[in-house]
Amino acid sequence: MDAIETDRLILRNFRIEDAADLYAYLREPRASCFLSLKLEDIGAARAEAEDRSRSDEHIAVCLKTSGRLIGDLFAVPEDDTVSVGWNLNPDFGGQGFAFEAARALFAHLFAAGGARRLYAYVEDHNTASRRLCERLGMRQEGLFVEFVSFKADDNGVPIYENTMQYAILRKEWEARP
Repeated sequence: MDAIETDRLILRNFRIEDAADLYAYLREPRASCFLSLKLEDIGAARAEAEDRSRSDEHIAVCLKTSGRLIGDLFAVPEDDTVSVGWNLNPDFGGQGFAFEAARALFAHLFAAGGARRLYAYVEDHNTASRRLCERLGMRQEGLFVEFVSFKADDNGVPIYENTMQYAILRKEWEARP
């Protein structure tokens, strides 16, 4: 993909050199939906960065000033609909980077990517991601009760989580102030 620039960020394809920064936030993922992406060591991070570098579906979110990777977005096309999501290093939380990155990606997907509809799944307890969806103009479309399990309890019994679906149509995006 062609790089996308915002005031403070560059969104671009992953590079193998991103491994250490990727490891910084995937060695202990905070959101349960990313537990399966947990990286055990820097070697696993190198392999993951290399794998992501071959795909336009994984987008590196980097600081414009230093080039440092601070998180990632994903955009998985399904015809004219795109599944989107984000995972930022918590060390960079609370500074508006997730909103800035996602807003730029949404604008790109609707304008250049030809998307008609974007949607995101968010666990109901992930209030930061829920707020981000709402700030982006997405509406809640549904709640899937005990939809998915990312972990088990001490006895090995799956812990199911409620998952919300948010979405926005191109015409809704374009009508925003």
